[in-house]
Formats: sequence, structure tokens, C-alpha cells
Amino acid sequence: MKYHSMADLLKDNRAWVTYQNQVDPDYFENLSKGQSPPYLYIGCSDSRMPLTKFTQTEPGEIFVHRNIANQVCLTDINFLSVLEYAIEHLHVQHIIVCGHYCCGGIQAALEGTTTGLVDSWVNPVRELYLQHQEEIDRLPDREAKRNYLAELNVTSQVKNLYQTSIMRKALREGLAPEVHGWVLDLHSGLIKDLNIATEEWHLNPSCQTKRHLELSIAK
Repeated sequence: MKYHSMADLLKDNRAWVTYQNQVDPDYFENLSKGQSPPYLYIGCSDSRMPLTKFTQTEPGEIFVHRNIANQVCLTDINFLSVLEYAIEHLHVQHIIVCGHYCCGGIQAALEGTTTGLVDSWVNPVRELYLQHQEEIDRLPDREAKRNYLAELNVTSQVKNLYQTSIMRKALREGLAPEVHGWVLDLHSGLIKDLNIATEEWHLNPSCQTKRHLELSIAK
């Protein structure tokens, strides 16, 4: 693969701006007025994973948060800030948690080959592997194991979304976006919808209110 030089990046930017202005003279003026994207995308930092390229979406359509192995970390202030802003200010209608096959972070968690901060970051995926070790180890080869763990990881991160106070609040108020779990296959470029059922993780507002009352009485 031929990589662009720094000079090429700036040159290509100018060429793209010229093209956009020719096609639509108001393009950048309209783009600068604000954003109201219908989607929040939580994806992997892998350089091969710009979802806008694979979905042919335009700037302003997808609000993005990316990290190694597309984690929904309940103590990550960066992620939680993005989630809160997306739901409470941008009013996104959909949240997409998207992993991918051939993921280095998943492979590192599966094989225990990382050190340092990355090792700590992918440790939840390692724990997920240990929880499902018997079924994963029965798979025929390394690729099958890695790809299955990638799918399990997406499901786990979707579940984690519903553990955040931000999503619980949105559910109580009837404002929660629809959540989707996807995996992108880099061999084909196609996106696989895992069709994850999320109903069991939805907060029941009446049960939550009852729980608050019980805690108050106990105090």
C-alpha cells in the first residue's frame, strides 16, 4: 500500500475543497452551521476502520468515538462525555457499537501478548475470553477464535452501554436511542449486523423507583 506524505495530505485537502465548492458552493457554509447526526458510532481505533468510508456517509452524519477494540468503558470520562453529549444534546436516534474481524486488540486479548497500558485496556476482553474459553477453544483455527471473540466483545459492549447512568436516564425518560451491534469484515468490506436483542438490559423505571424507595427506607 502506498502511503501519502504530509505534503500529499495537504495537497489532497485543497483538491477536495475545490471539488466540493464546484459541486456545491454552500457546502462548507452549511457544514459550519452545526451538527445534528442521527448516529453515534463507537468503533475501534484501527486505521482500517473509518465507518464513513464503508457506509458512504457524509461529514455531519455520524458522531464518532473510537478506541482500541471498541470498548464501552464505564470509567472512561472521554467515552462517557461523548455518550452524554450524543444523547442529551445531539439527540442521536441510533448508537452503533462496531467491532471488526482481524482486530489486533482482540487478538492481543485472546493470546495474552500485550504489555503496558494496552494490556490493561484490553483486559476486559481477556476476561470475556476466559468466560467463554471452552467454546472458543473448540473452534478450528486462530482466525475463527479471534473473530468469534470479536462478536462476543461487541455484544458485551452493547450490554455495558445499558449499565451507564446516561443510558438508564435516557430509558427512564423515553429518550434512549436504538442500539445496534455490528462487525465489519475487512476481507469483504461488508458489515454484519449481529441483531443483538437489548430488551433484557432495558431499565424498568417502576422497578428502579421501587429500588430507590427501598434504599431510602433502609437508611
